[in-house]
Order: sequence, then structure tokens, then C-alpha cells
Amino acid sequence: QVRLVESGGGLVQPGGSLTLSCAASGSIDRIYNMRWYRQPPGKQRELVASITRGGNKNYVESVKGRFTISRDNAKNTASLQMNSLKPEDTAVYYCNIDVGASAFSLRDYWGQGTQVTVSS
Repeated sequence: QVRLVESGGGLVQPGGSLTLSCAASGSIDRIYNMRWYRQPPGKQRELVASITRGGNKNYVESVKGRFTISRDNAKNTASLQMNSLKPEDTAVYYCNIDVGASAFSLRDYWGQGTQVTVSS
């Protein structure tokens, strides 16, 4: 199977920055989409950012201009640079990827999450 490990979470003050990393390993043919989700306490999981294999990016409106998603296809990694953090960004952040031999036979894999807490 495929294993995902997130890192880089922690406690940061409002206005600060953090960079999250996601490393994929295991039985990987190709990684198509790479995504970051988050789940604030007591709320539903939401998609924060996504990036295709070709580098096309999308962001949820609340993080546009503050977060940047990137990937390294050779290393099977993805990153989420988070700037100007707000208390509302507090959540468990999850890495999610689509893996398959083609875009028509993809499987989803999830990391176990990393906690981001934005507080004074």
C-alpha cells in the first residue's frame, strides 16, 4: 500500500507562518492529484488546496493569497506554505493523494494528519 506522512505542524501565533510537508512512499505508479484538507475542531473536513501533476492549483477562498501548495514529482512530496495565519486556520491538516497507473483507475490515500494551532 501507499503511506503518507505529514510533518511541520505546531503552535504558531496569529500572523505567523508554517510549512507543512507530505511524503508519499510505497506502491506508487503515478501520483495524480495532491491535496491538503483540514478539519477544525467541531467542524467538517474541507478541501484547502489541490495541485495536479501538471502543476495546476486551486485553493479554498479563505486561504487565497496566504497559502501556497507545491509538489515535487521526483520526490513524491507536497508542501503547503501557510502565511499570515489566523486562529480560524486551527485544524488538523491532512494530505490526500490519488495514485494509479492512469487517470481512470485512481485510488485515494490519506495521511494521519498534523495539528496546526494558531493562538496567542
